[in-house]
Amino acid sequence: METTGVRRSLTWLLLTWGVTRLLLLLFVFKVYAFPGPDVTSDVSVIYQGWYDVLRTGTFPQSDVTWQYPPAAALAILSPALLPFLEYTQAFFLMAFAADLAALLLLLYAGVRPGRRLRGAWVWVAGVPLLGPTVYSRYDVMVTAVAVAAVLAAARHPKVAGALVGFGALLKVWPALILVGIRRRSVWAAAAVTVVVVAGLFSVAMPGAFAFLTFQRERGTEVESLGSLVFHIARHHGWEGSVLLNYGSVEFLGPWVTMVSTAALALTGMAFGLLLLWRLAATRFEAHTAADAALVAVLMFTTTSRVISPQYMVWLVGLAAACLCFRASRMGVPAVMVLMACFVTVLEFPIWFADVVGSTPRGIVLLIARNGLLVLATVIGMRELWKATVHKPALAVPVPDQAEAPAQEASASS
Repeated sequence: METTGVRRSLTWLLLTWGVTRLLLLLFVFKVYAFPGPDVTSDVSVIYQGWYDVLRTGTFPQSDVTWQYPPAAALAILSPALLPFLEYTQAFFLMAFAADLAALLLLLYAGVRPGRRLRGAWVWVAGVPLLGPTVYSRYDVMVTAVAVAAVLAAARHPKVAGALVGFGALLKVWPALILVGIRRRSVWAAAAVTVVVVAGLFSVAMPGAFAFLTFQRERGTEVESLGSLVFHIARHHGWEGSVLLNYGSVEFLGPWVTMVSTAALALTGMAFGLLLLWRLAATRFEAHTAADAALVAVLMFTTTSRVISPQYMVWLVGLAAACLCFRASRMGVPAVMVLMACFVTVLEFPIWFADVVGSTPRGIVLLIARNGLLVLATVIGMRELWKATVHKPALAVPVPDQAEAPAQEASASS
């Protein structure tokens, strides 16, 4: 009976994945138009421009919108594996392949003893909730690597470490997976991978680390938590502006630097809390690495100066990895992440004009999405703490041995 139930669940899961992914491909290939602005232009304009530069053997050193670690070049160049297609078409198919790879990893993990398919369902449902943006950014490729690293952490520590290191050189955030891992072999493998791969890029391609200086004058992106200050302030006479800056739509003007600095300080406080948890935690189980990774990335995303829609793909992937484990306590945060994905596709791209214009509808959408992320972060941290940090035992008073005979004599009389 149990085998029949698993097969039925697998059938429905694969059928749902196939239908939803077909819809995403129809949208990115523009067979059908998705509401709102065209989200595929980043591929046809920005990514393809980088591709043309990277093919010459150098990084886009004069382009401040290139803000990624050196291994990101591999994602941008990946459409070259399909030379019979145009760049944009090949990129969409590579993103689709990464989506499929993540699904297969989650399925393999979900059918093992002590695991479940609920994690795969999170991935199947969460990705299409974000609309065609998922296949129009390389974040789905990074997320597939991160999912592989988290799922490998328990049984294949060196492989997990190498994947973490490679993921960090794709887009930095996978390094946060190390927060919940104690094995030195994982950390060592990650460090070796970073040193070797970064060294190869530094030797082979000029400008591998030019991206480190490209974000010094960023503002506050219009979808971030801190942006709510300016969305509301615009209705009370704030004199700043909304401009395309460093590749994203940001607020620029009075008080923006202060809010951006506050966001960085909040991120620092969040990582301080993670460090405190790491020092206090004593119970590490097979699912702890996944749970801690989700909480850490939630903290990073929620407090960041930028919350781009594609960031939600990271959270969906890590939430899915968590829920592959029966003992994971991230069920409620995972549901909140899925809800936030639905609100995200409403604010971008469907009603992005309302967000940029700070209309009441745009503000409500941002409050809802960012509020869900804050709640997911708080609940996730609380559950992680409860699951891993021992509470100090209450001291029970013990009678002094010298007083014990006198107490017994008094009781007998």
